[in-house]
Amino acid sequence: MPSPTVTEFETHRPYLTAVAHRMLGNRAEAEDAVQEAWLRYARQPAAAIRDARGWLTTVTGRICLDQLNSARVRRTAYPGEWLPAFVVEPDAGPADRAEIADQVGLALLVVLERLTPEQRVAFVLHDAFGVPFDEVAAVLDSTPAAARQHASRARRAVSGAGVRHTAGPAEQRRVLDAFLAAAQDGDMRRLAAILAPDVVAVSDGGGVVRAALRPIHGVEKVTRFFTGLVANRFADVSDLTMEPVLVEGSAAVLIRGDWADGGRLAVVLGVAVDNGLITGLFSQQNPEKLVLGDLE
Repeated sequence: MPSPTVTEFETHRPYLTAVAHRMLGNRAEAEDAVQEAWLRYARQPAAAIRDARGWLTTVTGRICLDQLNSARVRRTAYPGEWLPAFVVEPDAGPADRAEIADQVGLALLVVLERLTPEQRVAFVLHDAFGVPFDEVAAVLDSTPAAARQHASRARRAVSGAGVRHTAGPAEQRRVLDAFLAAAQDGDMRRLAAILAPDVVAVSDGGGVVRAALRPIHGVEKVTRFFTGLVANRFADVSDLTMEPVLVEGSAAVLIRGDWADGGRLAVVLGVAVDNGLITGLFSQQNPEKLVLGDLE
């Protein structure tokens, strides 16, 4: 009996990759999950699959759920705060930013990392892609009522996360540039004026690079942290550069330089912005989670 064809599968690949990307937060892992779904699909008799898109969504979802559960176990021993891997792309200006509508967005990606695997799968499938709860339940090996509950809890967690983000890339860039200029000038008053009252700063060093081990909350603490960082720690860095980049379609900056001891500094800082104020600052410093591509 013939198996499904590559052509049939390829029509669904972009959709499956988008689903897996939102679930896993890493495009390379998402592509691997979709490739595994293809291998399973190719082993099925063609007559056994009546709804290829539905079958592939279920299989891809289960593969992603397994990966998320494995990652949750690894994170229990992770030193400090966990941020997703930052896949960094050049930001050449407004023309580039017009092509990023299908990106997840850094702020949402950070919030999704806080959900349980079941909540994340249910939220992504149902809220982002409109998959009915009976099909979500098949992915989770649960009942539709349980799948609905997972999605509801995820929705509440996302809406109550405090990291509000409504700004487009141009406003993100403007606010981030103003933040960096104030921090470099050591102007605490100007810096504080850019921050929302409930701002949070999260750094991920992975135990490899020195970073704050816990989130920093509030205008005063965040202001002191970043002005101190520039005045003290970055004072030992030579050839310091700040390059505008994109992470998941969101404005960010790639900070690089050379430490006095011969080491190399590489940090990517992204933001969440709401009503012209920064609600979240996300600093990825773990070299294993910085994917710089052509920027290497």
